[in-house]
Amino acid sequence: MQSTAAISTPAKVPFTEKKYIPTLIFVSSLFMLWAIAITMGDVLNKHFQNVLSVSKAQSGLVQFSIFGAYAVMGIPAGLFMKRFGYKRGVQLGLGLYALGAFLFVPAANAGSFTFFRGALFILACGLATLEAVAHPFMAALGPEKTSDQRLNFAQSFNGLGAVVGPLLGSYFILSGARSHVAGDLTSVKSLYLAIGSVILVIAVAFSFVKVPPLQDAHAALPAETEAGFYSGTAEEVPQAKGLFQHSHFKWAWLAQFLNVAAQGGTWAFFINYGVEKMHFTDKVAAGYFSLFMVLMMSGRFVGTFLMRYIAPNKLLAAFALANVGMCLLVAQSWGWPSFIALLLINFFFSIMFPTIFSLGIKELGPQTQQASSILVMAVAGGAVFPYLMGKIANHDIGAAYYLPIICYAFIALFGARLYRVR
Repeated sequence: MQSTAAISTPAKVPFTEKKYIPTLIFVSSLFMLWAIAITMGDVLNKHFQNVLSVSKAQSGLVQFSIFGAYAVMGIPAGLFMKRFGYKRGVQLGLGLYALGAFLFVPAANAGSFTFFRGALFILACGLATLEAVAHPFMAALGPEKTSDQRLNFAQSFNGLGAVVGPLLGSYFILSGARSHVAGDLTSVKSLYLAIGSVILVIAVAFSFVKVPPLQDAHAALPAETEAGFYSGTAEEVPQAKGLFQHSHFKWAWLAQFLNVAAQGGTWAFFINYGVEKMHFTDKVAAGYFSLFMVLMMSGRFVGTFLMRYIAPNKLLAAFALANVGMCLLVAQSWGWPSFIALLLINFFFSIMFPTIFSLGIKELGPQTQQASSILVMAVAGGAVFPYLMGKIANHDIGAAYYLPIICYAFIALFGARLYRVR
């Protein structure tokens, strides 16, 4: 008599567990906090052109200071996290964030562009630490199979912060009666003093948050199968590869470098494009920059939903190809059609950072934390492109948008083929 084997239906993989929800909410808020600081840098870019009489290429060094900090702080942040844990890592990041903000006061008093860049560098070391901690922290708050969804969900709050940052900058920095007066930095000093105070309070508050024990979703043996176990004997477990021997991680790092390079350049000169090509005032252009960020936030919510039906890598490739088309339109300087294409770049950009990050740390086992800190260093790409785009923008702001096409073309290739774990 033939026996009938029981057929089990795979259970739906949960987004997270109930015990992790309070921690997940707080960690999601961190994504918003560093977005505020990064997008405020794009407002400062234009303000320093106005009040310190720096060129577009020179003002691109604002992004160099911010994103360059990621190259310096990525590995130290990862080592600190490994030694002291996620919670202490968050507190270190918030502390550096607050310190950098407070240093804006003496920088404003000195009226020194170099001093401002130093303060931004320290602030950005805090941002780099938060990113190095928050991404694997969020990934650990549930199963690995839903880590793409959790990271895109958290990045939606990053999108909210990216909306708040330009609004704060537009209201407090660019809209004042003295926003074009040479050397007047009073509004910058007051705003960053307030920001530093708020971040310091949040850092103290987080010390009272109880983080439950975490089972890192990525910390399994690399030799595990998708079913969740290794079928061989202990002696047969293969030696772990070096991190850069994992081809999907190596290509993810390059894709992330180019991704943030395109982001940094696109954001840095958005306000300039609005002023020079659309003839907006600084304040109106900054208002559209907030809409620009709303589209990124909505893109992340839409992307999180679509990933329930479309593989994350395929969606990544499709959005990257869409941005190739958008950049071509922007570069033509056709008025509103080009400006609408510029706005849409951020919608399609929305899912790229978290999706590349999540694909890059797949199946890396105990190397996940190290991989996370090295992927955060890829954010240094944003230090390079604003200066290069600024050199072109000094002659034609529209033509500068040809450069990001290189980046999006490679990201499309990564999403189509190079993401595979081998």
